[in-house]
Amino acid sequence: MTSPTPLAAPPADPVPPTVCAAQGLTKVYGSDKTRVVALDAVDVAFAHGSFTAILGPSGSGKSTLMHCLAGLDRVSAGRVFLGGRELSALSDKELTRVRRDQVGFVFQAFNLLPTLTARQNIVLPLDLAGRKPDADHLDQIVASLGLGDRLDHRPSELSGGQQQRVAIARALVTRPDVIFADEPTGALDSRNSAALLGYLQGCVRDLGQTIIMVTHDPKAAAHADRALVLLDGRIVDDLANPTVDSVNAALTRLDA
Repeated sequence: MTSPTPLAAPPADPVPPTVCAAQGLTKVYGSDKTRVVALDAVDVAFAHGSFTAILGPSGSGKSTLMHCLAGLDRVSAGRVFLGGRELSALSDKELTRVRRDQVGFVFQAFNLLPTLTARQNIVLPLDLAGRKPDADHLDQIVASLGLGDRLDHRPSELSGGQQQRVAIARALVTRPDVIFADEPTGALDSRNSAALLGYLQGCVRDLGQTIIMVTHDPKAAAHADRALVLLDGRIVDDLANPTVDSVNAALTRLDA
């Protein structure tokens, strides 16, 4: 009697490549009595096409972590990688090029130039790099954000939600490896916040964009597919598929 042929195991889901990572990342400010360890030997990696929220109390190191990962701040020790390059080994000129070409930024204050139209603000990173925008890509971004009838308006003629959408379009137009968002909903009402976070989810789901967002809001973090909680410069919790309840529970544990 012939033995039955064992069933082949189903193929494993492919592991998405890492697009951004830190190894032993340490950031120290000051010296001697004024010495402050903002990040304490942090190890973390972010997969391509992921949406990660970073939370923690004031002084926990969440903004410092984002600044070091984005090449905005030099590390004191350890290594940072972005898009296959080690940022901690680059010159200032090379870092500037990486920030321009491989990173998108979205800030709470929008950071739009008041004398430029919405369209001029969106394509500004490309202008600075001496590159022309891809018309189809630009049209896709503008249409998906509902900005088609606002491109000739200056920031003062736009609502807060519209200004933040212009800032997101500017971050997307260079096709960055990672978008770093620092409290992107902080200046928005609840309706515009929900719409913005839904769009960021769509960027990850439909465009394969990688987003790392610093926030203090558990509701915002619940839109991400991962939430990191920092305390005293260390990652103390790493939540997959966070919910408002799981994030609040993690933050409550910090007090304990």
